[in-house]
Amino acid sequence: MRYYHLIFTFALSVLFTGCKEKMSSEQNEPIGSHTFHIANGLLTPEALWAFGRVSEVDVSPDGSKILFGVTWYDVAQNKGNRELYVMNRDGSKRKQITFTSFSEFEARWTPDGRISFLSPESGSMQLWIMDADGNNRKQLTQIENGLNGYRFSQDMKLLVYASDIPKKRIQEKLYEGLDKTTGRLMNDLMYRHWDTWVDAYSHIFFSYFDGSVIRAGKDIMEGEPWESPVRPWGGMEQVAISPDGKTIAYTCRKKEGKAYALSTNTDIYLYNVETGQTINLTEGMVGYDMEPVFSPDGSRIAWLSMERDGYEADLNRLFVAHLTHNEKTWLSEGFDNDLASPCWSPDGQKIYAIAGVEGTHQIYCYDFNTDQLIPITHGPHDYKSVVASHQGLLGIKMSISKPDEIYAIDLETGVDKELSFINKPLLDQLKMGEVKARWIKTTDGKKMHAWVIYPPDFDSTRAYPTLLFCAGGPQNAVSQFWSYRWNFQIMAAHGYIVVAPNRRGVPGFGQRWKEQISGDYGGQNMKDYLSAIDDVAAEPWSDENRLAAVGASYGGFSVYWLAGHHNKRFKAFIAHDGMFNLESQYLETEEMWFVNWDLGGPYWETSNPTAQRSFANSPHRFVDKWDTPILIIHGEKDYRIVASQGMSAFNAAVLRGIPAEYLYFPDENHWVLKPQNSILWQRVFFDWLDKWLK
Repeated sequence: MRYYHLIFTFALSVLFTGCKEKMSSEQNEPIGSHTFHIANGLLTPEALWAFGRVSEVDVSPDGSKILFGVTWYDVAQNKGNRELYVMNRDGSKRKQITFTSFSEFEARWTPDGRISFLSPESGSMQLWIMDADGNNRKQLTQIENGLNGYRFSQDMKLLVYASDIPKKRIQEKLYEGLDKTTGRLMNDLMYRHWDTWVDAYSHIFFSYFDGSVIRAGKDIMEGEPWESPVRPWGGMEQVAISPDGKTIAYTCRKKEGKAYALSTNTDIYLYNVETGQTINLTEGMVGYDMEPVFSPDGSRIAWLSMERDGYEADLNRLFVAHLTHNEKTWLSEGFDNDLASPCWSPDGQKIYAIAGVEGTHQIYCYDFNTDQLIPITHGPHDYKSVVASHQGLLGIKMSISKPDEIYAIDLETGVDKELSFINKPLLDQLKMGEVKARWIKTTDGKKMHAWVIYPPDFDSTRAYPTLLFCAGGPQNAVSQFWSYRWNFQIMAAHGYIVVAPNRRGVPGFGQRWKEQISGDYGGQNMKDYLSAIDDVAAEPWSDENRLAAVGASYGGFSVYWLAGHHNKRFKAFIAHDGMFNLESQYLETEEMWFVNWDLGGPYWETSNPTAQRSFANSPHRFVDKWDTPILIIHGEKDYRIVASQGMSAFNAAVLRGIPAEYLYFPDENHWVLKPQNSILWQRVFFDWLDKWLK
């Protein structure tokens, strides 16, 4: 549940990392940038979908050019399209090089200066190649089940790719003569994950490239009933090829069924292309081990590691191993915040990574010469990725007031310079509200960080309606993220002050602060929320009689819980995909390790005090105290927190005589990803708030 923000969670990673939206080849017309006029300078739902979404930066072999992708959306078509762009290293001469209706993904420079990429142009996701200007587009593969991702070796002679292997049905003989049945027969857990049924495993293959056609490769996991990359977010950041092309490193949790559902023990495996032998690099390390990256000379491999099995929000640590003698070193020891997205410097003397620190995400550097991990960047922003080259660092950065763009970063000063300017035409038309950091005293005497976002043209002599934002996860920091749904600036543009606290349970403030929430749902973190809203509501520019609490996932749980405990502070609530009945949630969710760790165990363990405290704090137990209008939103394809949780909360509100509305999406998962659904979401969201707060 800590995967709440699409763009950015460090196990996060990125979002987005590895989670590709595969566009349909049925689109007839390409979707690209288009002129959008904003009349009054205020952000609207429609304007949000006019932004271009920048992703996947790569630097040409000679360092002179930058390749990246931008996804554009068309609301009328209810679809998006991803196109590729090339610009000079300094951001000049930006040029769009693809104009298709198929979308291009995982675009990378080849050693000879061409561009390889994935596209569903031929009906399934296949590998293509083209010149640097977009010409001479050529399909390289025709793999039966398509490609989920790929990597070339440095000399391009070896291709490593991920592709699905259909999972065999149990009791196959029972299906004989029933080719039209839709029935599914299960005899173990993890039969569905996030928003899909587990009908296939992604395996790692390798094949050779002679410069023309690439034929179906060898399955290095043949006969194994588990996947790599690892569901639900895994992409090719979980796979690496050694510089000499002889070793494939891949991430895998070699468990199935109930064992898979209970464990976070993924390992890094090293497969020898010449001998076919596989060794477990991280054997004995029982938490998440992910994102392997070989050093430029191939002598070492770095990766991210969590210590404890079953705890998906454990400290994400940076490790390195010397491959000749398998000596492992915890490079980030003593650093009390999570790291993500490691990459080596070209000389192999440094490793760069993203770190969450006090409501921001910064680029950090580990220097082998000094054995120190130090910050490179500073300031109110979130870096989502970092790319190192001989010419310096590049990264994708966002903030509460600005969507993703590409920046060059000075290694000495950390000062960055924008290069891409994809969204400048829109941003130039908008008035953004001021964003300020605020430190709030909690009930146990701690200092809690919060972001406060003010309406554009803020007038301190007025008293504004104020929203308390409740974070998801629960282990998700309220950082400087730009969201296309939970967007603080669009809330501010509608005349609301937003207070977004980093309550107990979020990363970026030390592991102790993050871990406190596990086993204490409904405890100190809820007191933190009330401290935050009370602190801001005491200001003359915040109207204490017009307060609302809003949130999704764990934030939805928080709203449901606050509805029964707020002592008439709030005039309205909005809960999206929230946990309402924790006893039902325990048996409905797919990743059992999460509920076992965060709730403390199953509700039937009557002698387990942590579990019993968790279930005693289930929001459904306090419906008799509900007295405030509530809007509930849920998606049918959410298998993390199933739609019946939202329906139950809505039904309870109606039966109690509480004004309530239920917005239901049969085709959405834990998020709302389709343009028209998202715009409806925004309209309903503000219609509800305006009704009760204005």
